[in-house]
Order: sequence, then structure tokens, then C-alpha cells
Amino acid sequence: MNEEMKKIEAVLDEKVRPMLRSHGGTVEVDHYENGVLYVKMLGQCAGCPSADLTNETVIEAELVKALPDLVQKVVVVQNVSDELWDMAKKLLREHHL
Repeated sequence: MNEEMKKIEAVLDEKVRPMLRSHGGTVEVDHYENGVLYVKMLGQCAGCPSADLTNETVIEAELVKALPDLVQKVVVVQNVSDELWDMAKKLLREHHL
């Protein structure tokens, strides 16, 4: 892991992930490019209607404040987590749908 990513991960671990864990979720870095950090929301945060608001008010705010020369924007990569797929499959099997 390069120095830039170490700094980003440190801020995520210290400032962002504890808050997200309190809501049953977390965040994972997808990739970083030209001052833009792309992240995936995981756990209960994956697919949450408030993910964009959480990104703006928590993730992006903390990273831009702590690392203004490194991170200018954070973008949530929309995806469906494996955990959510497994839950959907289980529900379908249980209800014979």
C-alpha cells in the first residue's frame, strides 16, 4: 500500500468506520484517482437510500478536512454486496418464490 492510501485508510479507520459500524455498515476503498476516492458501502450501508448523504456529510467531509491536498471528492460506487445477495437468495428459498 502506498503512502497516499495509508493516509486515507488511517482517516477512514479513525473517523469514518466507527460511525458507520454503529449503523451496521462500513466502507471499503474501491480505487483512488486524481484526487477522487471511489468507495463501496458495505453491510447495512450497502444500497441504503441515505448512502449519498452519508458520503457527503461523513466520509467526504472527514477526508477532505484531514487530507485536503490528497482528497477533493469521494464518490460512492453503487453495487449490491454479497451479503445482500445471500440474504435475498435465502428469503426467496424460504418463501419458495
